[in-house]
Amino acid sequence: MKFFLFFFFSFIILEAEVCEAKITPDQYKNRFMDIKILDQKQLLFKEVKGVKFAELSDLTYDDATKTLYLVGDKGSLFSFHASFSDKIEGLKALNAVTLKNKKGKRFRKWKRDSEGVALDDKGRLFISFEGEAKIASFHKDGEHYGAMIRKYKLPKALRSTKHYRSKNKSLESVAWHPKHGILTATEWPLKKYDKKKQTIYALGGKKWHFKAEPEGRSGLSALEVMDDGNLLVMERSYTGLSNPFVITLKKVYLQNCKKKMCKTKVLAKFNSSEGWLLDNFEGLARVDKHRYVMISDDNDNFFQQTLLIYFEVKE
Repeated sequence: MKFFLFFFFSFIILEAEVCEAKITPDQYKNRFMDIKILDQKQLLFKEVKGVKFAELSDLTYDDATKTLYLVGDKGSLFSFHASFSDKIEGLKALNAVTLKNKKGKRFRKWKRDSEGVALDDKGRLFISFEGEAKIASFHKDGEHYGAMIRKYKLPKALRSTKHYRSKNKSLESVAWHPKHGILTATEWPLKKYDKKKQTIYALGGKKWHFKAEPEGRSGLSALEVMDDGNLLVMERSYTGLSNPFVITLKKVYLQNCKKKMCKTKVLAKFNSSEGWLLDNFEGLARVDKHRYVMISDDNDNFFQQTLLIYFEVKE
């Protein structure tokens, strides 16, 4: 009987597409440091429109159309109808596609590692890639959905693979800034920089440095532009199963950053040794004033989850 009940409830969970999740330790409830967690969901979609729903690396939100766009590590693009109030009110899969080049063909394996996604003020969709580092714009709807429109010229320091610490540590994220345009960042600093000297690059050539967190192998996994023009940055530290897993949300002050290193402020630091039930978070998107979502990459692993956490910055 117990086995039957376990199987029955497991079947229900597996059939669900969105269910409740909880990463927060009981003692923190909703508020922690400078953020308030508003809602927590686990996404259990097996596939959308025939595209496997796994290894999500970033997301971006179009408030005008209530559309949430997500990219995956294998060159996949998903779109969901999503609405946010004090909770995640609706989340419905709309479309999915495997990204294509200008010729309408799927990118080769070493060219399709899509890691960052952003929308500009005109609704254009930009995606950044690891492996062969690039940033390109893509059609986000219509018959050419998921097809590349154009590739953008990178700053000189980001063009050659030999400048990166590895092919898998290149353009981890992308964001759109109303003043500086397309911004991007590498997961780990370029070889020429100290391992704790992280950099934000504008495609126009301007760059800003800030100090990475002290935890071992702390790398930048996502960035988003905040309401005041500064940046919300996510850093991730993983040094092995026997060590704490740490996710940091920090503010990087681009405004008035005239010195060699920009001022930063830690908004929240989630540490698995303190009871946080973390997964591989590596995507950020602003969905409303002071409100954001972050998503985890399940690495296409049965023991990991795709988690969508909705939170508000409360400075």
